[in-house]
Amino acid sequence: MHTIDTTAPILVTLTTRIDAPLATVWDLHTDIDNWPSWNTGIDQAALSGPPAAGTDFTWLTHGMTITSTIRELVPGQRIVWGGTVQGIVGIHAWTFEQTDAGVLVHTEESWSGDPADAAADELTTALKTSLQTWLHCLKSRAEQQA
Repeated sequence: MHTIDTTAPILVTLTTRIDAPLATVWDLHTDIDNWPSWNTGIDQAALSGPPAAGTDFTWLTHGMTITSTIRELVPGQRIVWGGTVQGIVGIHAWTFEQTDAGVLVHTEESWSGDPADAAADELTTALKTSLQTWLHCLKSRAEQQA
């Protein structure tokens, strides 16, 4: 199982509950090409092949073009990807769990590298804000479709 870098200077972990079927939440989140249609923080996204471990995708967020590689994909449960942009090595893990109260979506991301070392506090705040927006947008769209 792939995980984030727990020794990285930047670590953000967030969880939200979504009142929608697991299939709806999962399908929205893993339909990478359509991220810009519901996630206000993403301007472009394109998967290079079928969603599977080893498949790359390129996306534009906050003015940065990022190429990430899916490292792990367990349908309906977990997706992990990673990539490097501007010297920052990012690893992002998402888990999805159906409960009686809805779907629990848990995200955790690590950033390491010289830029992360140099501006850990500022970049942690930026990452946390970005992930909060992502979760809010996912929740909003999934609950609209439920």
